[in-house]
Amino acid sequence: MGGEAGNAGMSAATRAVLRRLPSLPILRWGKEYGRDTLVSDLLAALIVTIMLIPQGLAYALLAGLPPEAGLYASIAPLVLYALFGTSRVLAVGPVALISLMTATAIGDLAVAGSPEYWSAAIALAFLSGLILCAMGLLRLGFLANFLSHPVISGFISASALLIAAGQLNTILGIEARGHTFVEIVANLARHLPQTQSLSAAVGLCAAAFLFWARTALKPLLVRRGIAPRTTDAIVKSAPVAAIAATTLPTWLLGWHEQGLKIVGSVPAGLPPLTLPSWNPALWEALLLPALLISVVGFVESVSVAQTLAARRRQRIEPDQELVALGASNLSAAFSGGFPVTGGFARSVVNFDAGARTPAAGIYTAAGVGLASVMLTPALYYLPQATLAATIIVAVLSLIDVDIFRRTWIYSKTDFVAMLSTVAATLTVGVETGLVTGVAVSLALFLFRTSRPHIAEVGLVPGTEHFRNVLRHPVKTSPRLVSLRVDESLYFANARTLEDRVNEAAAKHPELQHLVLQCSAINVIDASALESLEAIEKRLREAGIALHLSEVKGPVMDRLKHTEFLHGLSGKVFLTHYQAIGELTPEVMDPLAAR
Repeated sequence: MGGEAGNAGMSAATRAVLRRLPSLPILRWGKEYGRDTLVSDLLAALIVTIMLIPQGLAYALLAGLPPEAGLYASIAPLVLYALFGTSRVLAVGPVALISLMTATAIGDLAVAGSPEYWSAAIALAFLSGLILCAMGLLRLGFLANFLSHPVISGFISASALLIAAGQLNTILGIEARGHTFVEIVANLARHLPQTQSLSAAVGLCAAAFLFWARTALKPLLVRRGIAPRTTDAIVKSAPVAAIAATTLPTWLLGWHEQGLKIVGSVPAGLPPLTLPSWNPALWEALLLPALLISVVGFVESVSVAQTLAARRRQRIEPDQELVALGASNLSAAFSGGFPVTGGFARSVVNFDAGARTPAAGIYTAAGVGLASVMLTPALYYLPQATLAATIIVAVLSLIDVDIFRRTWIYSKTDFVAMLSTVAATLTVGVETGLVTGVAVSLALFLFRTSRPHIAEVGLVPGTEHFRNVLRHPVKTSPRLVSLRVDESLYFANARTLEDRVNEAAAKHPELQHLVLQCSAINVIDASALESLEAIEKRLREAGIALHLSEVKGPVMDRLKHTEFLHGLSGKVFLTHYQAIGELTPEVMDPLAAR
């Protein structure tokens, strides 16, 4: 009997532990899976697969890896995300920005295309996966909030320009590389007379066709009466058409023998089992790039996931997304891939194509796996210029020119952060550009909050509302000054509050009461508390009582345990209207006073 009781107790404890663990999202949507959902997911998977195959090949080359690495990175990560991800439509795989950051991170560590280079890319994916999983388990998704939207937009736009410029040498058939946009443009201009005409013709024609397909093909098909889903499938398959239209004549006419660079042999088969390198020196060199790739990938992924989820009144869990992306990157590391994240374009296509659950990602992975086994021999004569055109057309759509105008009009400080990010990314590099954007944003935030808006307020006649005396006709008393602090109080702005209070005391010789309206104060740190104590002491010595009004609960909870509150010369009022009514009743409206 004792043994049975012990087993029962252990079972209950085990159940309690299991209840604390997060459930796999697949267990939730899997219960609702039916035939209609299956058909929708299969159709979406077909469209995304057609789109993903050329993108995977192109982004692998962008990362400096053999093209098959792009296919490998498009299989296991999709499956792992389907198991752990909370977005129903996010399509995980290689993306242009992360591929560029991968090339930048390992470009100085090994020769592009070499086994050592590939090994470093695998290690980078592994480290990124570990960092993302750790952030998810520690619930550190909020750290991504330090990347403001203007900084991210500027970073993406600058990176898109950098990527597009870096692909022009492949289209033109010349050797004109560089680490920065300035270097690339200078080298392109220097080597322009050496342009390989056949490569330029193929690449420019492919780019022109892809631009036309993005802008004009869909309206043309709609006017012809073709169904919307069929239209979308045709438009998204334009890169496949470009590949076929350039690969076939290369094979038939022997363009590769005339100087046109081709992809060459692409091994057929499913992704191999690979193990990350355990070289401590390599890990140390890749740790910071892996952290930046993890944060940027998470921000890009969660942004599109939240946007698409809102359209269907669904929600995602950012911390769970960190774990899902971490698992995806770990799976890429163990299957010959490189860092991945949720792609904006593919996810939107997946959404528009009618995907209902992450199972669409599993079907997409199966489609890419099938292509890896059966279709790779057909890629031998694929011109590299075609893949370069695919990359250029894809990344140029990421450039948001209008956001620069909007940001300049609305916030000059945010515009400075954005412009700093763009300038650093183009002139120094992607990693420095991102760090610069974050640093400038934080510096501007500290500067702005170190000079908080502190308004002297008065009562709007006939109401219980208080407004800035410089903006509205209000009622005040020479015996009382009300200061509304429109910022949390911390070490950087505590001195500003002291100066403002001293100014108010000197300006009003009849002053008997000073009330701090605290409705906008969310935090008071230790430095600000010392400033409040100094303010209270100086005012008391001058015969002025210090009062507080509308103190928020969490702030009050902390102040209750301080000597400042116990020794306060004035009172703490629930509302500012109550404070004015008790301290200076003559300010109140006669009707309200009765």
